[in-house]
Amino acid sequence: RVRVCVHVLVLPGDVCVPPIEWLHAGSSICLSEKVPARPSWDSPMQFVLACVSYAVGLGNVWRFPYLCQMHGGGGFLIPYLLMLILEGIPLFCMELAIGQKMRLGSIGAWTAISPYLGGLGIASVVTSMYLCLYYNVINAWSFWYLFHSFQSVLPWAECPVNANRTGYLEECEVASPTQYFFYRETLNISSSIDENGGLHMGQALCLLLAWIIVYLFIVRGVKSTGVVVYFTATFPYVVLIIYLIRGVTLHGAWNGVKYMFTPKLEQLANPQTWINAATQIFFSLGLGFGSLIAFSSYNHHNNDFEKQAVIISLINSGTSVFASIVTFSIYGFKATFNYESCLERMRLLCLNAFDLSEESISAGNVTEWIHYLNITHPESFAAIASKIEHCSLEAELDTAVEGTGLAFIVYSEAIKNMPLSQLWSVLYFIMLLLLGMGSMLGNVTAIITPLADIKLLSRSLSSESINGLVCLLCLLLGFGFTSRSGNYWFTIFNEYAATLSLLFIVFLEVISVCYVYGLRRFERDIEDMLGHRPNWYWKVMWAVVSPLLLFSLFIFYIINYIQGGTPTYQAWDKDLGRSVVKEYPVYGQVFIALLLLSALSCVPLAALHAVCRRKQRGTAIREHRHA
Repeated sequence: RVRVCVHVLVLPGDVCVPPIEWLHAGSSICLSEKVPARPSWDSPMQFVLACVSYAVGLGNVWRFPYLCQMHGGGGFLIPYLLMLILEGIPLFCMELAIGQKMRLGSIGAWTAISPYLGGLGIASVVTSMYLCLYYNVINAWSFWYLFHSFQSVLPWAECPVNANRTGYLEECEVASPTQYFFYRETLNISSSIDENGGLHMGQALCLLLAWIIVYLFIVRGVKSTGVVVYFTATFPYVVLIIYLIRGVTLHGAWNGVKYMFTPKLEQLANPQTWINAATQIFFSLGLGFGSLIAFSSYNHHNNDFEKQAVIISLINSGTSVFASIVTFSIYGFKATFNYESCLERMRLLCLNAFDLSEESISAGNVTEWIHYLNITHPESFAAIASKIEHCSLEAELDTAVEGTGLAFIVYSEAIKNMPLSQLWSVLYFIMLLLLGMGSMLGNVTAIITPLADIKLLSRSLSSESINGLVCLLCLLLGFGFTSRSGNYWFTIFNEYAATLSLLFIVFLEVISVCYVYGLRRFERDIEDMLGHRPNWYWKVMWAVVSPLLLFSLFIFYIINYIQGGTPTYQAWDKDLGRSVVKEYPVYGQVFIALLLLSALSCVPLAALHAVCRRKQRGTAIREHRHA
């Protein structure tokens, strides 16, 4: 503890933040109190594991494989790795440097750089709050699937019987057991966002459990988080390795792996490929949320964050590629299973329709037989023509599935067809939980660290109480996602709460560091911490390349929102057994607009507030001197 005593003039409403060097030139504010030493990580390895646990999340397992599938398989790695060098690593290193130098969370760090930039930190906290609200819902779904994985027959492996117990439920048969279990059993989803309904009590309890675990993980700040990350950062790799060994030994797995690494170089001429690569790097590393600044603020002054930024970024991207191999081996198994099942259905159809022997048609010559029967028996063939399916392995592999559809539907469908399916289901959903919980540690830390730094609540409450209040508030607000229409609101937050605001935040961050704080001053800060100045690569990326890329992405998203017309969403139609496109109602569109503007508006509003307070302070000082 350090004693800091200065004679000060404290104006009404001012908040004093120690130590003295954080005050700005010309300010008359100081404090006289004991300042507790800032906690720190026990070792650099603990910090690295915390960042890996935060950055490596669910997006590595479901978003990256989807983009590979959509943008030319192995060819997508070219723009992805290029964007990692031009955008990901430099911005990651910059946020670590800011946190380690200022030893503050996002709000305090940006206020220390300039009193007019405090809104950047507030915007980061608001965005992290939005993410926490819906991200932990995914962990609740994982708990739900995990608990149901211990049944003798996986509940998504077959349809439930109907009310009359005369057969299977028609909605499930029209859809599929895996889709029915996700949409109707897990979500109990309504047919539109207008139909709210009550809470799904099972999901509400799972969400409660998820937040209790998050609270236990962060209750003592970095002291408890630092212990947890040894498990959350490493065990998912154990599960991925087990799944890799099992995946590549599955029938048809190599069809999926070959599909992933077969490059379609024509996709490199598609601008959307490059945009998605830049966006994936940006969000996968968790830039702009304030989590990296918060984590690095607990580092020692001379910690080598530069080398750590490169290592963590490479681990994150390497995990995406590794997880994609696992995913595509599973996906190849599923596609091959569906393809061969389709052939078998066609074989049985031909056998029954034309009274052929079992030996006459095999799975390998079904297509030839269908063509032959169409020529030799045109009238009989016409009677079954509507039942003939086009079986294609390539078409099965081309079917791109993103997000929760990949994690909870496609994987579940593949798992149910594996031997010892309960074991593989338990392992998979434990892995999802650890990935999700690891990311939640960073998201919650991005909220509680700035609040603790500015002593917004800690004057009368302990840090454990503040952490508990943050978790409780997020839990209460998150209950809305467990209602029957909750998944539609989940989609709104997932698509609109962070994308545009994060691009805006990080663009202003790099501009503020290079052109407000000053690149030369930033270089001296790095030299003070590391003993050497950053080389030309870092300076060129920070000053020119990264800002241009971020500005281009920001403009692209604005144009995309404008040209997209009325926002739409996928609503579940129980009669059709699939999702249909619907437009958001007016109140939904208004909410989307407010969601987009809420974080963006923090920056100008906080700057305006700083200007007003500066004028008020100047007036008070003049009056004091005159008196």
